[in-house]
Amino acid sequence: MKTGIRRVRRTGREIYYFNSERAEETSVCAGLLRDMIVEIMETESRDGVVFLCIGTDRSTGDSLGPLIGYKLSEYPLERADVVGTLDHPVHAMNLEVCMEMIRAVYPRSVIVAVDASVGCREHVGCVTLGRGKLRPGLGVSKELQAVGDIFMTGIVGGYGNYDPLMLQSVRLSVVMRMADYICDSVCLAVGELRRFENPGEHRLLSEAVGFRER
Repeated sequence: MKTGIRRVRRTGREIYYFNSERAEETSVCAGLLRDMIVEIMETESRDGVVFLCIGTDRSTGDSLGPLIGYKLSEYPLERADVVGTLDHPVHAMNLEVCMEMIRAVYPRSVIVAVDASVGCREHVGCVTLGRGKLRPGLGVSKELQAVGDIFMTGIVGGYGNYDPLMLQSVRLSVVMRMADYICDSVCLAVGELRRFENPGEHRLLSEAVGFRER
């Protein structure tokens, strides 16, 4: 997808697609992410945010999550915590344990799940954002539990040519570009959370910006 932002309705929910080559649009991605977090905080009495970054540094295509976790851990994020980094990745073998820890330590936090994904060939290099759970497991045959209240993914390959070996041939530059895009969006979104202590006073960005739907 070489066009701008797109909103797609799929499986009963809206998913926003962003071209990671358009770094100037991170403010829009950040605004939508902020809106989703604020809405959940308001309706479900949550008071914090956890960014759950899933993946492994042993595969280029599946390293998006740990790279983002590493980058975010370098920022002083207020009211937000990061789980899953290059040093301490969250992957198929420890996801259930990590979720138990998150539920015990952050019981009232909004969980934003971040992972690599596959999609349409023309969407490779795009970042997606949506409300709802993420079902991780890219590159493994194991059926993993769905996690999160909000999901963000970076599309590293197409459905048609997908196989585990494909993940090893994904260009690191593509993964890094999506990681930068997501990190910039997250930092902007978290930085704006304190501006909206009363969520009902602001207009949702999704209502204020026109999107091309498919």
